[in-house]
Formats: sequence, C-alpha cells, structure tokens
Amino acid sequence: MSANDARGAKPPAAAPVRAVIFDIGSVILRLNIARALDVAGSGSGLTAKQVWRAVESDPLWNDWQEGKIDPHDWHRHLVKKIGSPADFDLFSAAWCSVFESEPIIGDELFRSLSARCKLALLSNTDPLHVGCVERDFSFVKYFPVRIYSCRVGARKPNPQIYRRALAALGTAPNETLYIDDTAEFVDAARPLGMIGFHFTGLAALEGELRRYGLLTD
Repeated sequence: MSANDARGAKPPAAAPVRAVIFDIGSVILRLNIARALDVAGSGSGLTAKQVWRAVESDPLWNDWQEGKIDPHDWHRHLVKKIGSPADFDLFSAAWCSVFESEPIIGDELFRSLSARCKLALLSNTDPLHVGCVERDFSFVKYFPVRIYSCRVGARKPNPQIYRRALAALGTAPNETLYIDDTAEFVDAARPLGMIGFHFTGLAALEGELRRYGLLTD
C-alpha cells in the first residue's frame, strides 16, 4: 500500500449497536418520592424529606438494594427508626406508590426498538419495587433481560452489575448502549467499553437512538 493509499483509507467503522440497556427510575418511570415517603412515614412526625434523609443515610440501605435484607425485616427496621406505626401492608403500598402511573417513555418506543435490537433493564432497586414494576407496568414485556441489584447482589456503579447485563445479553460492550439519568452510573459503564448516554429527556434520547439507526421517523 502506498503512502497516499494509507492517507486516504477510511477509519474502521464503529460496531453497530445490538443492545440497549435502560435504567428504570426517572428514565422509563416518573418517581414521586415525596408521596411515597409521606405515607410510609405517616404518624412519625417527620416530613417526607426527613424520612428520605433517614433512608439514604441508613447503614442497611445498600444491603436492602442488594437483596441482603428481607422486605419484612426492612419494614421493621425502618418504621422503628423513624417512629412510624405503619404495618407491613400499608408500608409496602406506600413504598410502591413512588411510581407514577404515566411513564416517561411509552410502550411504542420499546416495541419499535425490540424489533431492531436486544433490550435489557438495569436498576438499583429492591424486592418490593421489583414486584410492583413487574406486576403493574406493561413495558417490562419488551425486556427479556432484567438485571435488578437486589437479585444480583451488586449496585451501580459496581462494574459487576454491568457485566451481568452484558453476559445476559450476549453482546460486546462496544455494541451496547446504556441509558441512565444518573451521570455517575453512565460514567461507570464507559470504562467497560459500553456506550453511555446520560438521559435528560425523551426528545434527546430519540435523537440518540436515530443516530444509531435504532429509530426511524
């Protein structure tokens, strides 16, 4: 090959996107944390914001999301901590009321994508929320691969949870697009070779999917 041929050669094409992984909360489903915690903490004298601070700072929070605590044990632990009289059924219903019924992304987009690529869910979540999502929302039927932190024992940004999703999909990292509203979790996927997209709204996401040829007008 001559020097001119080398200079004129095109760079190798990027691998096509064969799989798309979605986070759930604030990407597919709208969240109403204040409503959920206001009910879960009813009778405690705490505001929803105070309950959320207690939850996030709790030393068992990671264990709860990694499936190391039974829902009944989590209920007993949390209501005792915040001083709420809520029984398990009320607490469970309140905990699951965090999800708004009207999603951010409708089933039509997932139906279209599923004809062109593999789809997976990847979420930091707990057993109560998993049960609610799989029971109450139709979008899950488009996702044959569902990686939940409470089932795999690891939370984002731990690389292990991303690797579990890649293994289940059977795709290479550079063929896999990961979508999350938390920039830290998107950044954690990129060193593994995955394509990361920080979700800020549906219009921008649709533009990104068109860029990869996964959506057409």
